[in-house]
Amino acid sequence: MSKAYLNYAAKRLIQAAVVILLAYVFTFVVVSILPGDPITNVLNNPQNGFTPDEINEIITAQGLDKPIPVQLWTALSGFLTGDLGLSMRTNRPVATLIAEVLPSTLVLASAGLVVALLLAAVIAYGTQFLPKRFGQGLLRGFPSLFLSVPNFVIGLVLIHLFGFQLGIFRVIEPNSFWATLFAAVALGIPISAQIAEVLIANLDHESGQEYAAVARGRGLGQMRLFTKHLLKPSSLPVITVIALTIGELLGGSLITETVFGRTGLGSLVQRSVSSQDLPVLQAVVSLAAVVFVLVNLIADLAYPLLDPRVKLIGPSARRPATADEGFTDLSKAVTP
Repeated sequence: MSKAYLNYAAKRLIQAAVVILLAYVFTFVVVSILPGDPITNVLNNPQNGFTPDEINEIITAQGLDKPIPVQLWTALSGFLTGDLGLSMRTNRPVATLIAEVLPSTLVLASAGLVVALLLAAVIAYGTQFLPKRFGQGLLRGFPSLFLSVPNFVIGLVLIHLFGFQLGIFRVIEPNSFWATLFAAVALGIPISAQIAEVLIANLDHESGQEYAAVARGRGLGQMRLFTKHLLKPSSLPVITVIALTIGELLGGSLITETVFGRTGLGSLVQRSVSSQDLPVLQAVVSLAAVVFVLVNLIADLAYPLLDPRVKLIGPSARRPATADEGFTDLSKAVTP
């Protein structure tokens, strides 16, 4: 591993750490520092039924009686060590509440990503090798269609068709295999549209290169040409797209869980919003920011290793975004 890559990786790690800290500080400011902060408003709301003694107890437990810099330092120190504070409603550690529901959300998000990748690959393959009236017309319109339909609408259609009409899964068993699969399909269809668009554009570019013409001239089969020669160079920009859609994947998971009645971060957020449990909401937003930043960091670190066209000079790199866009600067770089 070259010194240039190590310098670039160190720079990206520092940038990621700074972004995560700024995201947490911003969330803390919105929740805790602005005039008429939401936590005080919740405690003093007569509809919530807190007695003065209970309000004082909660304020002390949350550390709201301390100066703002002390509150920020305490909260940030706890965040870095995994202590996310106490829930205002249940008085349980927020980290425990998240840990109880996080596995379900991770399963759904991972399955949704797999569905999106498979669907995008099938669509992209069809645009290259099916007859023009199908590949050039029908299939190329699928990504636009997928983007125009919200995932909760897709979920409701799947529940009605496969749950109520065909009886493949039971709505009262949302964590069963088939229910999870259809929830992943509802989540993955909109995500696949963005991946398919980038993959199709790059396949169009790569299929017009000389090496592809030579492979066809040698009688190479369509599937072998696609998997061995076209897919790898065309799929490299997909890494960037996947990293950028992680936020949409997490947000879609919360909505999809609500539609399918799954117990996950979606249900936790829903309960926290309805009860105005702000420490839980702050923790979920902060963790979502951490996940998004880390996934994009991994993509940035992996790209120079996967693309042999990239050369690093100092701490910077350059990578292509799409075939049509050519090379887009990450920072200072040259290419061979």
